Amino acid sequence: MNTRPANTHLPLVFAAVAVVLFGCGKNDETAATGGAATSAVSTELQPHQQLAKDVFKELVETDTTFTGNTTIAAERLAARAIAAGFPDEDVHVVGPSETKGNLVVRLRGRDSGQKPLLLLAHIDVVDANPEDWTMDPFTFIEQDGYFYGRGTADDKNEAAIHFANLIRLKEEGFQPDRDIIVALTADEESVDNTDNGVQWLLANRPELIDAAYVINEGGGGAMRNGERISNNVQASEKVYQSFALRVTNPGGHSSLPTKENAIYRLADALIRLRAHDFPVSLNEVTRAFFERSKELEDGELAAAMEGVLQTPPNPSAVAFLSRTPYYNARLRTTCVATMLEGGHADNALPQSAQASVNCRMLPTDDPAAVKETLVTVIGDPQVAVTPITPPYPAPPSPLTPEMLGAVEAVTEEMWPGVPVIPTMSTGITDAYYLRNAGIPVYGISGIFDDINENRAHGQNERVPVQSFFEGQEFLYRLTRRLSSGDVE
Repeated sequence: MNTRPANTHLPLVFAAVAVVLFGCGKNDETAATGGAATSAVSTELQPHQQLAKDVFKELVETDTTFTGNTTIAAERLAARAIAAGFPDEDVHVVGPSETKGNLVVRLRGRDSGQKPLLLLAHIDVVDANPEDWTMDPFTFIEQDGYFYGRGTADDKNEAAIHFANLIRLKEEGFQPDRDIIVALTADEESVDNTDNGVQWLLANRPELIDAAYVINEGGGGAMRNGERISNNVQASEKVYQSFALRVTNPGGHSSLPTKENAIYRLADALIRLRAHDFPVSLNEVTRAFFERSKELEDGELAAAMEGVLQTPPNPSAVAFLSRTPYYNARLRTTCVATMLEGGHADNALPQSAQASVNCRMLPTDDPAAVKETLVTVIGDPQVAVTPITPPYPAPPSPLTPEMLGAVEAVTEEMWPGVPVIPTMSTGITDAYYLRNAGIPVYGISGIFDDINENRAHGQNERVPVQSFFEGQEFLYRLTRRLSSGDVE
């Protein structure tokens, strides 16, 4: 569900940047190797870059929508892995059905006793109506410094990168201190998730993806006006649950109206809900988010971030941040009306009215307590509050020095001075299943997009070409660091 924003067109004067430039700093002048300035560029892709681009194209042009077939994509990449020298026993295409296959490839490490590193990406995508696009959504197109196509931002970019990087490590003869697993999975985007690839693997083939920790979607780099401002690590997700608010009434003829009306009573309940704010509650991840974010801002915004970190939080700081949905959603649990229906005839008093209310709860909040808060805020026993979906809670992943320190080190190598900021997603990803299985998950990509645009799941989905290849180099270096401590 990776929905990193992107708006400003990045200036690209070449088709791709050579590895020596993948360490560019804020002004694209500092090389990753030793921090020395360089003007060396190449118009030719390196072999590992070309492989990533080829795999990216193949994935985008394979129909893996809900009515498509992830098995075809998985089998095509499995053939590439076998051709690259991976033994058959380390390449698996498995899943719940013929069309919902998952690919799992393992690079064997030294027998050090350490659990593997899992590199995860989903290869299914939401559908796209060609009539809504200015180009074919299922054709991989490079244009104006971007790669276009459904899945280029969510999540076939990272799938292609992880797969190409694993083959690169294999070809280099790299032997990690722990196994490295790439899992490219199905049905992350499905509404009911009955064939979710990670869920199926945990239930049926847990040995294939058992790991010490996981790199997944959900993070990424943020740019503003062409300048890199932060490299974000997703370590937590809000809890999704929807409720039905329902009012029933005997009804009657519309020519004889009464004040007692199911629609009016429901409307009153929704107005009370609109006026309610859940309390501010920061956890390890959101506290680190505001602590590091305030260093990037100035003026009233920086002061508000400082104020919300106080104990108790400064009320004026809370009020200021609450006016911005992005910050408000990271301060507290939110519940919002999303759907409405009522009545049965134009000339009849309504016998029922119902609204759907979608809650995104903090991972530290009790879903049962959130429901009770809704009942209390509505304050009307004639408005029934009933769960539509079960809650999907998952604990935050700890911000360990091992993981966060590695991300910070590689970020500093490639983009000196760019801070690493932990984040909590307001949506959910496959991290939910793994965190509940006791495996920490971190959303990391090193792919920078502008903060003012979000095209994932939308029209003309795209990723900057330069950012894609820089992300590939970033994840390659991070994978090596996390699996050996060997940094070149």
